[in-house]
Amino acid sequence: MPRFAANITMLFQELPVHARPLAARKAGFEALELLFPYDEPVHRIRDGLVQAGLPLVLINTPLSRDKAGRRGLAAVPGAEDAFAEAFRRALRVAKVLGAGHIHIMAGLAKGPEARDRFIRNLSWAAATAPDQSLTIEPINPHDMPGYFLNDFDLAAEVLDTVGAPNLALQFDAYHARRITGDVVGAWAAHGHRAAHVQVAGYPGRHEPAGGEIDYPAFFARLEADGYVGFVSGEYTPEGRTEDGLGWLA
Repeated sequence: MPRFAANITMLFQELPVHARPLAARKAGFEALELLFPYDEPVHRIRDGLVQAGLPLVLINTPLSRDKAGRRGLAAVPGAEDAFAEAFRRALRVAKVLGAGHIHIMAGLAKGPEARDRFIRNLSWAAATAPDQSLTIEPINPHDMPGYFLNDFDLAAEVLDTVGAPNLALQFDAYHARRITGDVVGAWAAHGHRAAHVQVAGYPGRHEPAGGEIDYPAFFARLEADGYVGFVSGEYTPEGRTEDGLGWLA
């Protein structure tokens, strides 16, 4: 079975952020992801990770406070300086926390100019941090209208164009279901590009159990295909986090 990580931005919200890593370890998770580790002193988060003894597998690039940067900046024409500043900040935080991957958020944009800017910014980021693993993630337009990277085929095209060894796909099964209607089919087409996997139930984005995604079959497919990364629970619990962890078994 896969190695499971907890997205502690969404799970264990009844606890302060720095206390969530230990709760995740006690619940049986083997790693963590924290989407935006920028609002709490980074040393407090680091101390929580050390106490729990769990690795931080992923963070996102930070969001700016203005309207243009609410969903990232990498594909936003004219925002290259702001993107560079945000990416450098993510690198600093990733170094302190030992984050395995940095998810580079594309932002709200569309059209050929946005595609070109996305490719240029990704190429720059990959060259700037050659030892840091970077990811991009297709996000469905129902949950995030206007997000540039909203299709797996587009993600594959971008990854091939950039051609950087430290840039890979972040495969979210919930988004794959909304975008393609076929999680296993999307994985069959694009899973070889993936460095990180996220899961949530569909259609409600709660626990990855029941619903319309056959997660036992998906996990078996990951194992059969030799996927060695983490699978992160990135979902909104229906109740207390601990009460909904039966899916881990």
